[in-house]
Amino acid sequence: MTRRLFLPMVAALALVLGVAACGGDDDDEGAAEATTETTQATTDTEASGGGGGGGGQTLTLTADPSGALAFDTTELTASSGEVTIELVNDSGIQHNVEVEGNGVEEESETITSGSTDLTVTLDPGEYEFYCAVDGHKDAGMEGTLTVN
Repeated sequence: MTRRLFLPMVAALALVLGVAACGGDDDDEGAAEATTETTQATTDTEASGGGGGGGGQTLTLTADPSGALAFDTTELTASSGEVTIELVNDSGIQHNVEVEGNGVEEESETITSGSTDLTVTLDPGEYEFYCAVDGHKDAGMEGTLTVN
């Protein structure tokens, strides 16, 4: 009687192992989906100008966190081409940044307690940057951006 049960159990075990081995195809589909998602993310980054390969230069400009009407610097330097100025404002006072000169006049969003970016394409020369909120430039929130 033991022999009669042994052979069907071995056959059932072989069947279970055979079915489990056939299930490996799902991993290939997951790998293909992951590859597609990675390719799409890379394409999105390249389309937005991110990633390597000369997508421009980013400068950080910080407003005084205590609320004083001042930037952390009055001089910025960049290479010609696409330049992004990241304005960091940790104060409760509204600030923005405007770049003006050589036919350029662009202004960022006005923010309180956060950060914003202004991206401009600049030729070599000198530009003025300042906070365009009423009275802030006159109080000293201004500087020179030199582009080489």
